[in-house]
Formats: sequence, structure tokens, C-alpha cells
Amino acid sequence: MAAATPASVAEDPLIKVERLNYAYGDHQVLFDVDLNMRSEDVTALIGPSGCGKSTLLRAINRINDLVDSARVVSGRITVDGVDLYAPEVDVVRLRRNVGMVFQKYNPFPRSIFENAVYGLRVAGIKNRHDLEEAAERSLKAAALWDEVKDRLHETATSLSGGQQQRLCIARAIALQPRILLMDEPCAALDPVATVRIEELIFQLRGQYTFVIVTHNMEQAKRIADRTAFFCKGRLVEVDDTMTLFNRPRDPLTESYVTGRLT
Repeated sequence: MAAATPASVAEDPLIKVERLNYAYGDHQVLFDVDLNMRSEDVTALIGPSGCGKSTLLRAINRINDLVDSARVVSGRITVDGVDLYAPEVDVVRLRRNVGMVFQKYNPFPRSIFENAVYGLRVAGIKNRHDLEEAAERSLKAAALWDEVKDRLHETATSLSGGQQQRLCIARAIALQPRILLMDEPCAALDPVATVRIEELIFQLRGQYTFVIVTHNMEQAKRIADRTAFFCKGRLVEVDDTMTLFNRPRDPLTESYVTGRLT
């Protein structure tokens, strides 16, 4: 691991969160968050339930726009210097570039093939050859191709939970996004399926910039280059993962990573 850096600093950040204050109606959930995330890193967001980490994740691809009361109070989030909340930003295009995988695997009630190419169809791609190539490419990238190549027209819900989650990852990466957001992607999976997802993240690191919310601190240690600790809507500390867990600077971080704060 690289040497520890100051709490809000990361070299060559792709994603920059700057003095972000975020609320649902009158209820503020994020306070003055400054966080830089480097290109092609795996950044883990950890902290107690309700600390704002999932809100931040969902703000990065503006999926919180679907919640009427959600709003940026002040501050901004940029990707490559572009303010994601500027009026001219095309939200559909943004979400193609910033994929999302949720806690509960959510394949559509369609075939495995149609799940894999769903985003491409929405984007207007109709050529069968192009769709077949994209399905194979994304399913291979999600380490699922060998398990499903002979059953592509079976319903996605016939797959195991771990396979369904990998299918959701394939669906996200079929659009070839630059960033992948994951909101507790292993929370609904058994230990064996969890290992497969973590192995997949290792295989894909360097191809995508990952931001992952997890309550599993051992998972953060295993997969993340950097880890950010949140508490009560505030970013307490961010550092290289092993530095944060082994030599936290803030007593609150130490209490959390040692299990005294839950």
C-alpha cells in the first residue's frame, strides 16, 4: 500500500466530492463531505447504519433524483471536472457511464440474455450480432458465461442468488461504464457466493473505478484500495485501507474498526 495521505486527498481523483451537503426534505443526511476517489481504485465506504454512505453512493449517479425530496443543499460532485448536478448534464448518459449494482440482486423477469443486453436495448441498439457479442463479453467479464452459455434463454430467476448478482453486474458493465457503484453487493449472499463476487471485483479492478458500500469490514480490508469512514453524515477519515484499519488517526474511527462503535 502507498503511504498514508491526508484525509480528503487522493492522487489524480476521477470523482471529487466537494463540501457536499445533502438532504431529504428538511432532513439533512450529509454534512460538508470532501472526498476524492482515484481512477481505477476500489474505494470502500464504511460506517454505522444511517450514516449517509448509501446516500452518497446514490448521489454519484443521481439515482436519488427518483426521490422527490432528495436534494443537494450545497457543494458538488464532479467526474473528470464535470459537475454532475449542472443543468446541462444528461442524466441518462450519466447513468450509462456510472453503473449501479444494488444490495438485493434484481434481475428482470426476462431471459438471461435479455437481462445482459437490457441497457443496450434501452440505448437503441438493435443489431442482433452486436447484442450477442455484448452479452458474451459482459457475461464473461462477470465470470458467468461458462455457467449460462447453454441456457441464455432461460429465465434469469432460475439462477442462484450469487449467479443473479453476477448477472446484474454483467448487465451494468454491458454498457461499458467507467465507474461501478455497489451498494452492499454481497449482503444478500451466502459466504460462497460472496467469495465469487469479491474474486470478480479483483478481476475487474483496473478496468473500472469501484465505489462500494459495505458493512463488512473484513470485506473492505480484502478488496478496497482506500476506505472512507462515515459517522452521522460526516466523513470522519479516509486513507489507504490497511492504514485506516491498522493506524486510524481519529478515535472515532478506531472505535468503529475495533467493534466498540456499531
